[in-house]
Amino acid sequence: MDMDPFFRRKRAGLVKSLLSLSLIFASVLMILKLRLSEKDAVGTKHGQEPSWCGSDCFPSIKAPVQSNFWRLNAETPSNTVNSQRVSNGTPTSWDAQILNCSEDESVKNQDWFRRLDPRFHQFVLHRHCRYFPMLINHPEKCADGEVHLLMVVKSVIEQHDRREAVRKTWGKEHTVDGKKIKTLFLLGTPTTGKDTKNLQKLIEYEDQIYEDILQWDFMDTFFNLTLKEVNFLKWFNIYCPRVKFIFKGDDDVFVSTHNLLELIGFKEQERKDVDLFAGDTISKAIPIRNRQSKYYIPKELYDRPYPPYVGGGGFVMSSHLARRLFAVSEDVELYPIDDVFLGMCLKKLNVAPELHSAFRTFGITRHKASSLNREPCFYKSLIVVHKLSAQELLRMWRIVHNKDLVCTQWTSI
Repeated sequence: MDMDPFFRRKRAGLVKSLLSLSLIFASVLMILKLRLSEKDAVGTKHGQEPSWCGSDCFPSIKAPVQSNFWRLNAETPSNTVNSQRVSNGTPTSWDAQILNCSEDESVKNQDWFRRLDPRFHQFVLHRHCRYFPMLINHPEKCADGEVHLLMVVKSVIEQHDRREAVRKTWGKEHTVDGKKIKTLFLLGTPTTGKDTKNLQKLIEYEDQIYEDILQWDFMDTFFNLTLKEVNFLKWFNIYCPRVKFIFKGDDDVFVSTHNLLELIGFKEQERKDVDLFAGDTISKAIPIRNRQSKYYIPKELYDRPYPPYVGGGGFVMSSHLARRLFAVSEDVELYPIDDVFLGMCLKKLNVAPELHSAFRTFGITRHKASSLNREPCFYKSLIVVHKLSAQELLRMWRIVHNKDLVCTQWTSI
C-alpha cells in the first residue's frame, strides 16, 4: 500500500537544496570554461594524456605513465620528501606517492595463466600493486576528538545524486548522545571513455563543499573494489587512531543509524565489541562458474569453497578489528571480489563474521517484486536494506522518520 498520501512533505532543508542547485549551475559553467580552455590549448598538449587532469592541475606532479587498467599517476618529482614513520613502522601520512605498476612478467609463462579467461589477465598481471597515490585526502576527518562511528561509503564519481541522498539521510554528520558520527565517500577515477577531466573537476568542487571524499588514482571498476578495501584500511590505520567503530557500505542502501548505534551499544555492554564484524553473512558459498555472471570466477583463479564472508552492501566492524585486518591483508593475495577478499582476511585472523538478521543486503525479501520491500515498518526495524535509488532512499527516510508512522509488532521474515 502506498503510504505517501498519509504524509505531507516538509519544507525543511531549503539551504541544502539551494546548495545542490548552485552545484549544478557551477558544474555547467565549469564545463563550459574547461571546453573553451581546451580549445585554446590545442597543439600544446603532451603526447601522452594524463589519467585525469594530471600536470595541468598540479604542476608539481609529472604527467603519468599510461595504463589502460590502472590509469594512475606513476611519477612524482625526485625530490619528493619521504613520509616519516613512527617507531612501530606505521607512516604518519599517506606514503604511496611513487608507483610504477608494471606487469608481472613472471606470470605470463605459467600454464594456468595461458588457460585463464582473458578478462582476468590485466587483474592478475597487476594485482601486486596495492597502494596508490591519493588525489583527494582528508586527514583531519578523524582528528576532531573521539569519533564513535565512521560511516564509509563506496561510490563512483558519476553517482552524485546517491551521495547527496546519503548526506541528507543516514550519512548526515551529527552527534547522538555525545557520540560523533562522521562520513566519508571512497572513490577512484573515471573509467576509460568517460569525460575524465571535467568529472575530476566536478568531484573536486563537490569535495570543496562537503569535505567528505577520499579519492585514489586507480580506475573505478568492479575488479578494483578490492583496492578500495585495502587502501581504506591503510588510510584508516594512519589517520584514525581514536575512531571506535566503522560502518562500511554502498551508496544505494538504506541504513537506520538509530538501530546501528543500538547494536553497537549492546555489543559494548556485552563486551563483545573488540572483534565485532557483523552483517549479512554468507557461508558455504562456492565460486560462480557462469561466464555471464558479474561474479564469475574461473577455476584457474580460485578452485575452493569461499570462507564465510559478509555481503558488501553494508556491515559494521570495530576499529580494533579493522587494524588487524589491515595488517593481515598485506599477506593475502588480492581477489577480484572485495566481499570475499575480506572473508579471506577474516579467516586468516580466525575471526568468524557474525550473521545478523537486520542486515538485508539482498533486500527485505529476495523477491524484488514483493511489496514487503517497500514496507516502511520493516525499514524502521532493520539496520541495512539494499538496494534503493536516490529518490527511493529520500522517500523512505521521510516516511520512516515521520512521527505519525504507526507500526504493529512484526514477526521475522
